[in-house]
Amino acid sequence: MDTDLITLSGLRVHGRHGVFDHEREAGQDFIVDVSLRTSTAEAAASDDLKHTVDYGALADTLADIVAGEPVDLIETLAERLADACLGLERVAAARVTVHKPQAPISQQFTDVSVTIERTRR
Repeated sequence: MDTDLITLSGLRVHGRHGVFDHEREAGQDFIVDVSLRTSTAEAAASDDLKHTVDYGALADTLADIVAGEPVDLIETLAERLADACLGLERVAAARVTVHKPQAPISQQFTDVSVTIERTRR
């Protein structure tokens, strides 16, 4: 199977994840990047959306997860997002990065993120 890459970057969604009460109450924006290993050959040949990953539908699914049930760790959130990506029939592997740019850190920083890579079992 050809392994091409479909990437969705910078999906910004308000969520209530974190270990502190104020993170759960007020929430904050999380930014998600995903890269999916898949074959795009059939889609390219047919020019038909049904032969590839519908990244609009994927964005909606990922946004629902981020805006949904809170978790303590962005590692857990990343795992849930990767599971959703791998639930798509055409996806062989997923790389997911969850950014938490407003993490409760007392030092100046630009971003905190966790990146995981998972493959279909």
